[in-house]
Amino acid sequence: MKKVYKNADEAIADISDGSTLMLGGFGVCGIPENCISALVKKGITNLTCISNNAGIDDFGIGLLLKKKQLKKMIASYIGENAEFERQLLHGELEVDLIPQGTLATRCLATGYGMPAIFTPAGVGTEVAEGKESRVFNGKEYLLEYAFEPDFALVKAWKGDTAGNLIYKETARNFNPLMAMAGKITIAEVEELVEAGELDPNQIHTPGIYVHRIFKGSFYEKRIEQRTVRQLAD
Repeated sequence: MKKVYKNADEAIADISDGSTLMLGGFGVCGIPENCISALVKKGITNLTCISNNAGIDDFGIGLLLKKKQLKKMIASYIGENAEFERQLLHGELEVDLIPQGTLATRCLATGYGMPAIFTPAGVGTEVAEGKESRVFNGKEYLLEYAFEPDFALVKAWKGDTAGNLIYKETARNFNPLMAMAGKITIAEVEELVEAGELDPNQIHTPGIYVHRIFKGSFYEKRIEQRTVRQLAD
Protein backbone atom coordinates (compact mmCIF):
# COMPACT_ATOMS: atom_id res chain seq x y z
CA MET A 1 0.00 0.00 0.00
CA LYS A 2 1.44 3.35 -1.06
CA LYS A 3 1.57 5.76 1.86
CA VAL A 4 4.06 8.42 0.75
CA TYR A 5 2.64 11.27 -1.30
CA LYS A 6 4.47 14.08 -3.04
CA ASN A 7 2.67 17.00 -1.38
CA ALA A 8 -0.55 18.21 0.22
CA ASP A 9 -2.33 18.73 -3.10
CA GLU A 10 -1.81 15.08 -4.01
CA ALA A 11 -2.68 13.79 -0.53
CA ILE A 12 -6.03 15.63 -0.29
CA ALA A 13 -7.01 15.25 -3.95
CA ASP A 14 -10.06 13.06 -3.24
CA ILE A 15 -11.51 15.22 -0.46
CA SER A 16 -14.73 16.55 -1.95
CA ASP A 17 -17.61 18.91 -1.18
CA GLY A 18 -19.59 17.90 1.89
CA SER A 19 -16.81 15.90 3.53
CA THR A 20 -16.42 15.66 7.30
CA LEU A 21 -12.87 16.37 8.42
CA MET A 22 -11.05 16.00 11.72
CA LEU A 23 -8.16 18.44 12.07
CA GLY A 24 -5.47 18.00 14.71
CA GLY A 25 -3.97 20.89 16.58
CA PHE A 26 -4.88 23.30 19.33
CA GLY A 27 -5.51 26.83 18.15
CA VAL A 28 -2.56 27.37 15.80
CA CYS A 29 -0.25 24.87 17.52
CA GLY A 30 0.42 21.65 15.63
CA ILE A 31 -2.15 22.25 12.90
CA PRO A 32 -1.94 20.65 9.42
CA GLU A 33 -0.99 23.93 7.72
CA ASN A 34 -0.17 22.45 4.32
CA CYS A 35 -3.36 20.39 4.10
CA ILE A 36 -5.51 23.37 5.04
CA SER A 37 -3.81 25.55 2.42
CA ALA A 38 -4.43 22.83 -0.18
CA LEU A 39 -8.12 22.68 0.77
CA VAL A 40 -8.38 26.45 0.39
CA LYS A 41 -6.73 26.29 -3.03
CA LYS A 42 -8.98 23.44 -4.14
CA GLY A 43 -12.05 25.50 -3.20
CA ILE A 44 -14.26 22.68 -1.92
CA THR A 45 -17.28 23.72 0.15
CA ASN A 46 -19.92 22.50 2.63
CA LEU A 47 -17.25 21.00 4.85
CA THR A 48 -17.87 19.88 8.42
CA CYS A 49 -14.73 20.41 10.49
CA ILE A 50 -14.04 18.84 13.86
CA SER A 51 -11.24 20.60 15.73
CA ASN A 52 -10.58 22.01 19.17
CA ASN A 53 -11.12 25.50 17.77
CA ALA A 54 -10.72 27.48 14.57
CA GLY A 55 -7.55 29.35 15.45
CA ILE A 56 -7.29 32.90 14.13
CA ASP A 57 -8.82 34.79 11.23
CA ASP A 58 -6.02 34.66 8.67
CA PHE A 59 -4.40 31.32 9.42
CA GLY A 60 -5.28 27.63 9.62
CA ILE A 61 -8.99 26.81 9.70
CA GLY A 62 -9.59 30.56 9.73
CA LEU A 63 -8.66 30.56 6.05
CA LEU A 64 -11.45 28.07 5.30
CA LEU A 65 -13.91 30.21 7.26
CA LYS A 66 -12.82 33.32 5.37
CA LYS A 67 -13.57 31.62 2.05
CA LYS A 68 -16.96 30.37 3.34
CA GLN A 69 -15.92 26.75 2.76
CA LEU A 70 -17.36 25.45 6.04
CA LYS A 71 -20.94 24.37 6.59
CA LYS A 72 -20.46 23.28 10.19
CA MET A 73 -17.82 23.65 12.88
CA ILE A 74 -17.62 21.23 15.82
CA ALA A 75 -15.31 22.67 18.46
CA SER A 76 -14.86 23.33 22.15
CA TYR A 77 -14.58 27.12 21.96
CA ILE A 78 -14.54 30.05 19.55
CA GLY A 79 -11.14 31.36 20.62
CA GLU A 80 -9.57 34.37 18.92
CA ASN A 81 -11.34 34.01 15.59
CA ALA A 82 -13.53 37.06 14.97
CA GLU A 83 -14.84 35.71 11.65
CA PHE A 84 -15.89 32.49 13.37
CA GLU A 85 -17.84 34.54 15.91
CA ARG A 86 -19.38 36.74 13.21
CA GLN A 87 -20.59 33.80 11.12
CA LEU A 88 -22.02 32.12 14.23
CA LEU A 89 -23.94 35.23 15.35
CA HIS A 90 -25.29 35.87 11.84
CA GLY A 91 -26.47 32.31 11.30
CA GLU A 92 -24.05 31.72 8.44
CA LEU A 93 -22.34 28.75 10.08
CA GLU A 94 -23.73 25.81 12.02
CA VAL A 95 -21.72 25.44 15.22
CA ASP A 96 -21.71 22.64 17.77
CA LEU A 97 -19.83 23.81 20.87
CA ILE A 98 -19.08 20.96 23.23
CA PRO A 99 -16.96 20.61 26.38
CA GLN A 100 -13.29 20.09 25.55
CA GLY A 101 -13.02 16.84 27.50
CA THR A 102 -16.11 15.51 25.76
CA LEU A 103 -14.62 16.43 22.39
CA ALA A 104 -11.40 14.59 23.21
CA THR A 105 -13.22 11.51 24.51
CA ARG A 106 -15.55 11.36 21.51
CA CYS A 107 -12.47 11.47 19.26
CA LEU A 108 -10.94 8.66 21.30
CA ALA A 109 -14.16 6.62 21.08
CA THR A 110 -14.13 7.07 17.31
CA GLY A 111 -10.60 5.73 17.13
CA TYR A 112 -11.45 2.79 19.36
CA GLY A 113 -14.50 1.89 17.29
CA MET A 114 -16.88 2.61 20.17
CA PRO A 115 -20.27 4.03 19.08
CA ALA A 116 -20.79 6.26 22.12
CA ILE A 117 -19.62 7.28 25.59
CA PHE A 118 -21.28 8.39 28.82
CA THR A 119 -19.95 11.55 30.46
CA PRO A 120 -21.05 13.76 33.39
CA ALA A 121 -19.90 16.89 31.53
CA GLY A 122 -22.85 19.09 30.57
CA VAL A 123 -25.47 17.52 32.82
CA GLY A 124 -27.95 20.18 33.92
CA THR A 125 -26.87 22.67 31.22
CA GLU A 126 -27.87 23.53 27.64
CA VAL A 127 -25.44 20.86 26.50
CA ALA A 128 -27.85 18.21 27.82
CA GLU A 129 -30.89 19.41 25.88
CA GLY A 130 -32.41 16.63 23.78
CA LYS A 131 -29.83 14.05 24.84
CA GLU A 132 -30.32 10.70 26.48
CA SER A 133 -28.97 10.30 30.00
CA ARG A 134 -28.50 7.45 32.45
CA VAL A 135 -27.74 7.21 36.13
CA PHE A 136 -24.76 5.15 37.29
CA ASN A 137 -24.10 4.73 41.01
CA GLY A 138 -26.40 7.64 41.77
CA LYS A 139 -24.79 10.06 39.28
CA GLU A 140 -26.27 11.24 35.98
CA TYR A 141 -24.34 10.89 32.73
CA LEU A 142 -25.05 12.10 29.19
CA LEU A 143 -24.86 9.83 26.17
CA GLU A 144 -22.52 11.33 23.56
CA TYR A 145 -21.92 9.71 20.18
CA ALA A 146 -18.63 9.05 18.46
CA PHE A 147 -17.87 11.06 15.31
CA GLU A 148 -18.08 9.82 11.73
CA PRO A 149 -15.24 11.58 9.92
CA ASP A 150 -14.32 10.89 6.31
CA PHE A 151 -10.75 12.11 6.75
CA ALA A 152 -8.42 13.07 9.59
CA LEU A 153 -5.69 15.65 8.87
CA VAL A 154 -2.82 15.76 11.35
CA LYS A 155 0.58 17.39 11.70
CA ALA A 156 3.64 15.68 13.20
CA TRP A 157 7.26 16.63 13.75
CA LYS A 158 8.79 13.46 12.32
CA GLY A 159 7.37 10.53 10.40
CA ASP A 160 8.59 7.57 8.41
CA THR A 161 7.51 5.99 5.17
CA ALA A 162 5.44 3.42 7.09
CA GLY A 163 3.36 6.22 8.63
CA ASN A 164 4.77 6.14 12.18
CA LEU A 165 4.60 9.61 13.76
CA ILE A 166 6.36 11.59 16.48
CA TYR A 167 4.88 14.87 17.69
CA LYS A 168 6.93 17.61 19.31
CA GLU A 169 6.01 18.85 22.78
CA THR A 170 2.66 20.68 23.00
CA ALA A 171 2.03 20.22 19.26
CA ARG A 172 1.05 16.69 20.23
CA ASN A 173 -2.33 17.92 21.64
CA PHE A 174 -5.30 16.53 19.67
CA ASN A 175 -3.21 15.02 16.87
CA PRO A 176 -2.89 11.43 18.21
CA LEU A 177 -6.64 11.22 18.89
CA MET A 178 -7.55 12.53 15.45
CA ALA A 179 -5.02 10.25 13.73
CA MET A 180 -6.68 7.19 15.26
CA ALA A 181 -10.16 8.25 14.24
CA GLY A 182 -10.08 8.97 10.51
CA LYS A 183 -11.38 6.54 7.93
CA ILE A 184 -8.48 7.95 5.93
CA THR A 185 -5.77 9.68 7.96
CA ILE A 186 -3.44 12.10 6.19
CA ALA A 187 -0.29 13.16 8.03
CA GLU A 188 2.04 15.98 7.12
CA VAL A 189 5.46 16.01 8.77
CA GLU A 190 8.41 18.35 9.02
CA GLU A 191 10.87 15.51 8.53
CA LEU A 192 10.22 12.28 6.63
CA VAL A 193 12.62 9.35 7.03
CA GLU A 194 12.78 5.75 5.92
CA ALA A 195 10.95 3.07 7.88
CA GLY A 196 13.07 1.82 10.75
CA GLU A 197 14.91 5.09 11.37
CA LEU A 198 12.64 6.27 14.18
CA ASP A 199 13.18 5.02 17.71
CA PRO A 200 10.19 2.71 18.37
CA ASN A 201 10.07 3.90 21.99
CA GLN A 202 9.47 7.48 20.84
CA ILE A 203 6.61 6.84 18.38
CA HIS A 204 3.30 8.42 19.42
CA THR A 205 1.09 7.26 16.53
CA PRO A 206 1.76 3.82 15.00
CA GLY A 207 1.73 3.69 11.22
CA ILE A 208 -1.28 1.38 11.17
CA TYR A 209 -3.47 4.46 11.74
CA VAL A 210 -1.90 6.53 8.94
CA HIS A 211 -2.93 6.01 5.33
CA ARG A 212 -1.07 8.89 3.65
CA ILE A 213 2.01 10.86 4.62
CA PHE A 214 4.04 13.64 3.02
CA LYS A 215 6.79 16.06 3.92
CA GLY A 216 5.35 19.51 4.41
CA SER A 217 7.05 22.83 3.79
CA PHE A 218 7.06 26.52 4.71
CA TYR A 219 5.69 26.06 8.22
CA GLU A 220 4.86 29.37 9.89
CA LYS A 221 4.24 27.98 13.41
CA ARG A 222 2.35 31.04 14.54
CA ILE A 223 1.60 32.03 18.13
CA GLU A 224 -2.09 32.69 18.82
CA GLN A 225 -1.44 35.11 21.67
CA ARG A 226 2.00 36.45 22.38
CA THR A 227 2.43 37.52 26.00
CA VAL A 228 5.48 39.50 27.05
CA ARG A 229 6.54 41.28 30.20
CA GLN A 230 8.26 44.59 30.65
CA LEU A 231 11.93 44.41 31.50
CA ALA A 232 12.91 45.98 34.78
CA ASP A 233 14.72 49.31 34.56
